[in-house]
Amino acid sequence: MGLLDFLFGNKKDAIKDFQNRKAIIIDVRTTKEYNQGAIADSKNIPLQIINSKIGYIKKLNRPIITCCASGMRSASAATILKNNGIEAMNGGGWMSLKSKL
Repeated sequence: MGLLDFLFGNKKDAIKDFQNRKAIIIDVRTTKEYNQGAIADSKNIPLQIINSKIGYIKKLNRPIITCCASGMRSASAATILKNNGIEAMNGGGWMSLKSKL
C-alpha cells in the first residue's frame, strides 16, 4: 500500500465496491466531449446542468461514479451529488477510470 493509498484510500477498491453495487457512471463533460469518446453505458450529464438533474439521479436509486476529462469537474459533480443525499464518488478522468473498470 502506497502513501497516497494510506492517506486517501485505494480508489480502485472503492470503484470495485461501487461497481459491485450496480453503480452508474455519469460523465460530466460537455456533450461534444462525450461524443468524442466515453465509457460504454455511461450517462452524459454535463456539470453545467447536473443541479437540474438531481431528481432524475435520485430516482436511479444507485451509487454514482462521476468522471470527466481530468477529474476536476467530476470532483465538483460528486460533491454536488453528495450534498443532495446521493451516494457518489469521483472516478476522475474517464480514460483513467476506464482502465480501472
